[in-house]
Amino acid sequence: MGHRTCKRVPLDFDWPLKKVWKGYTEPWKEFHFPQCEACEGTGYAPMARHLKDRWYGNAPFHPAETGSTPFTAETPEVRAFAERQVERSPEFYGSGEAAILRECERLCRLWNAQWNHHLGQADVDALIEHNRLRDLTHDFDPEREGKDRWIAHGRPVTPEQVNRWGLKGFGHDSLNCHFVVEAACERLGVVATCPVCDGHGDIATDAQREAAENVEEYEPPVGEGWQLWETTSEGSPTSPVFATAEELAEWCAENATVFADMKQPAEAWLAGFVNDTTDVESLLVITVPRDG
Repeated sequence: MGHRTCKRVPLDFDWPLKKVWKGYTEPWKEFHFPQCEACEGTGYAPMARHLKDRWYGNAPFHPAETGSTPFTAETPEVRAFAERQVERSPEFYGSGEAAILRECERLCRLWNAQWNHHLGQADVDALIEHNRLRDLTHDFDPEREGKDRWIAHGRPVTPEQVNRWGLKGFGHDSLNCHFVVEAACERLGVVATCPVCDGHGDIATDAQREAAENVEEYEPPVGEGWQLWETTSEGSPTSPVFATAEELAEWCAENATVFADMKQPAEAWLAGFVNDTTDVESLLVITVPRDG
């Protein structure tokens, strides 16, 4: 989800729009350590690298190895995914039942060759241990407030549930891959991390790593101007600099969104800014509300 903040910067601040501010990246440039050749920068030992390749379908894998059933064109989640693909891009996939079936077959070939779509119970247990399956291990209660809305239900979670869940939304990310690969290596009695770089993926001394960890970013200069920034990346300006909060709010109403393609009126943007501030000696960052 997008996130926006308002920063006070000089009126003549001219850092390029949508370019990450140098203070969030430059301090680390001198700490670009050489890649570990032993693991090719992955940080994994040989077996772990092989397992990771199986996770993504870059090494041979069959669902039967985890006790999973291969997907078919009749698998509801496969069918639904294929229908969405065809509906969105008929110029590419074609149209009608034949196009949907072709896409189903393509998806099955792809997904049946990937471990991440056919996890076994041990893999699922590893993800639950690291709280990576909250959609399946917790119930959402809208009547409760804050983080307490998600309540662990304690019911068993099966591989079939997880594998079908993985076809409906974003599915698994690289962190899930890491936890499953790590657990598999432990079961096999082999190390998961590269012994040469100790899992870092690059070569550096302890002193160099400590120095890199202690580097601090720096904010843009402070001034009288008002500017909208995004913080989904390290942070970059997304609007021109305006002399007043009202001008910025008017610009935002026409050109900015608070979520996806949702806009809001200038008054709602202004509610997230400070209307009367003379203390620009300290950096002012105002979080813009998502509703209004």
